[in-house]
Amino acid sequence: MASGIIIHITVGSEKRTEFFTEERIRIGSDETNDLQIHAHNLNGNSNVVWLELENSDGVYRIIEFDPALDLQVNEHRIRRFVAITDGDVINIPNTDISFTFFSLAARSALITTNRESVPVAQFIEEAAMEARTSPKRDDAKAFLREFTRELLREVSWTTKAIIFVLAAAFIYGLVYVGYSVSRELRQSRETTQQQSEIIQKLKDQLGQTSDQIGNLEKTNSDLLNTVSLGRNMRVEYGNGVCLIVGVYDLVDKKSGKVLRYPDQQAMKQSPYEPAASEDSPTQAAPGQYNLTTEGSGSPVEYDFIGTGFHVGNGYIVTNRHVVQPWTEDDTVKQMLRGSDGRPRVKRLVAYFPSFPQPFQLKMRGYGTREDLAIGSIDTDPLPSGIPALPLDYDSEAVAIGKTVVTMGYPSGPDRLLAMVDDDEAKSINQRFGNSRQNLINFLAQSKKILPLTTQGAITDLDAHRIVHDAKTAEGGSGAPLFGQSGKVIGINFGVFTENTAANMAIPVKFATELLKAAGWKLAEPVSSQQALSSNANTASPPTQPRSQ
Repeated sequence: MASGIIIHITVGSEKRTEFFTEERIRIGSDETNDLQIHAHNLNGNSNVVWLELENSDGVYRIIEFDPALDLQVNEHRIRRFVAITDGDVINIPNTDISFTFFSLAARSALITTNRESVPVAQFIEEAAMEARTSPKRDDAKAFLREFTRELLREVSWTTKAIIFVLAAAFIYGLVYVGYSVSRELRQSRETTQQQSEIIQKLKDQLGQTSDQIGNLEKTNSDLLNTVSLGRNMRVEYGNGVCLIVGVYDLVDKKSGKVLRYPDQQAMKQSPYEPAASEDSPTQAAPGQYNLTTEGSGSPVEYDFIGTGFHVGNGYIVTNRHVVQPWTEDDTVKQMLRGSDGRPRVKRLVAYFPSFPQPFQLKMRGYGTREDLAIGSIDTDPLPSGIPALPLDYDSEAVAIGKTVVTMGYPSGPDRLLAMVDDDEAKSINQRFGNSRQNLINFLAQSKKILPLTTQGAITDLDAHRIVHDAKTAEGGSGAPLFGQSGKVIGINFGVFTENTAANMAIPVKFATELLKAAGWKLAEPVSSQQALSSNANTASPPTQPRSQ
């Protein structure tokens, strides 16, 4: 077992050897470290602690290091929990600083003792031989033998009979007492064993009763948790579900100028409004939008909304089609093809419940096969009242028939206005009905942005889809899907228009892989949480799933 470690330090032309016996050894550039290296060329580019070792079962291992220094051990990149062995060298590239380690082993001493057999003294052996061959020994035996014979001749037969009877009675008494004691002991053992068996049966019955009571309590607890699952999720994690709001326009690919309608009378077709009828004079023929970068016509601009949820460290999870709504809008696709244009996001923010100010949302990555997107908000002003939704990577909660809860913003501001009084809703509509952005800002200032919570059950699933019947609608894409474990098991992304039991969600494991690729790190697994935002921009045919 190692009781310490020797470190040979080289800094330029200066060399020094130190011996440490502490359980933890910190090496760095200030006085809080056990070993201080005063290297002025590194003070501005590194942390105060460069390297930290810990003694584990006699072996020192690397438990922490400063990644900014690009430390190397034996000319290989350093890793956590690597054991330090004799002769290992840790150096800082592009510097003259290196550390060489040697372990100190404490070896136990080996003590041996040589012994020789001590013979019996010669005079003792001779005395024993002489006593064994002495004729006196035979005389004593002869005397005793003759004395016994004479004694028996002198004792009468009556005395002999009495002595025999007394001896027989004594022996009989001893045998009887021994037999009685043995019988009593055997009966006591049998009684004790019977009592032990009875006690064991009672214990088994008590255990079965306790198990039944425990199962009953668990069943009652599960029922209560199932009934109150939606309410509990809303109270604990509702403030971590955000409303995503964005605006995008179309610009020319070459010049970057904004594309406009031919004149101010052109119909601005919104992906959230039903398509105009064939008789409408404002409906342009397919592919004939005649967009231009010149003139005073209205710019081609759309706003979009969706749902998202926070997973910790400022990272937000949502659907790809929420933040790139033009990918599912046939009208916009025709405009882009006919005008050689491209979409440009002008504004993308996230509103959290109880917080009046929006957070700027920056996109970090998109799923290739799965309809997922990862964004982030600035964590410096992130309030503590925004929780991180916990993720359920592998749970029994993902099974057909299990209860689920979804939480999002279906129908966008229309659903939010439906939650206030009619008179107040009319007044708000009159003030902000022509501007969705102003309407949402007012609702945020009034703290009326609250997610809708619905509960249902899993109806079908496969490796890439979780199908459930928790009610939702367009605008609910990107909403978290909670399982009975109280953690997020999926992300809503679509719904069948004619089957309310066919809302679909993506398993959360796909979002986890995308989050890690975007740089997300889970600091506290128990309290960490994910957020998802989405918006449905167009409706698909009734027999096909459409984005929420």
